[in-house]
Amino acid sequence: MTYRSISVLTLVRGREVHLEHLIAGLQSQERIPDEVIIAYMQDEPPKVPDDGLLRIRLIHVGGEPMPLAKARNRAADAAEGSILAFLDVDCIPDSQFVKRAVESMEHERNGVFLPEVRYLPARSGDWLCSSQQAPDYSVLDELGLRHPAKPDLTGISIEPIEDFGELWGLAFILTAGLWHDAGGMNEDYNGYGAEETDFGKRLELAGAVLHWLGGTVCYHQHHTVHKPPLQHFESIVRNARQFYSQWGEWCMDYWLDDFVRRGLLSRSNSEITIIRTPTAVEVEGTRQGPNVRFS
Repeated sequence: MTYRSISVLTLVRGREVHLEHLIAGLQSQERIPDEVIIAYMQDEPPKVPDDGLLRIRLIHVGGEPMPLAKARNRAADAAEGSILAFLDVDCIPDSQFVKRAVESMEHERNGVFLPEVRYLPARSGDWLCSSQQAPDYSVLDELGLRHPAKPDLTGISIEPIEDFGELWGLAFILTAGLWHDAGGMNEDYNGYGAEETDFGKRLELAGAVLHWLGGTVCYHQHHTVHKPPLQHFESIVRNARQFYSQWGEWCMDYWLDDFVRRGLLSRSNSEITIIRTPTAVEVEGTRQGPNVRFS
């Protein structure tokens, strides 16, 4: 197989322990990535190991609210690999992640590949082996749960996906060439929501082919979720309007419909009207307990 360089890219604001675990997972790869790009959306750079096991590069991306699309673009612009593997800071990749990412490109040059994700419970300690600073994959495999809306990829190598709405920013893999053919992410989306769905549309127009990727698992580290995410109310509404202006259709309908039921919005086929913003009490009321792993 022809050698292909690969860059793993992640974004971070806070989440120091999550980042430590992600890096431990990358240090444990059967094939070490050529580089790790960390786009940090905070004033100070995160602490990263300097033991030489990984080539880590830090890119500062400022802005409020969190500039997710911009940060992914800056990370991709800086990356030197011919393959880009985007991995959220919440994820711990299993030891096959980088190897399977490279192998996937032998299947489809214009492919975008989504690995399996399993969600971990809340935990007071870390997820590392006591004897070494590596993830305890036996425990991760025992406790990780697949999202009920996602398919079971056990025994599956690669499987096509027809709906580009499945594109998941949590973990996805593609060539640098395809990323640039699609134009990267639209930075008109700022803050939480819709930038990934928009990018799926851009990839489809660029001739990409979407696939599930088996043979590797990314373990999502627990953090508190809101159902619905009222803490991102303004960003969701703004980005939903941006998506409609771009594509003539709505996204995030499940959240927008919930906001309507709560008396926060009214909707027509082509417009959203804000009736009021959620109160702090309402936002806090959507906060889920430690037993809830995903929204």
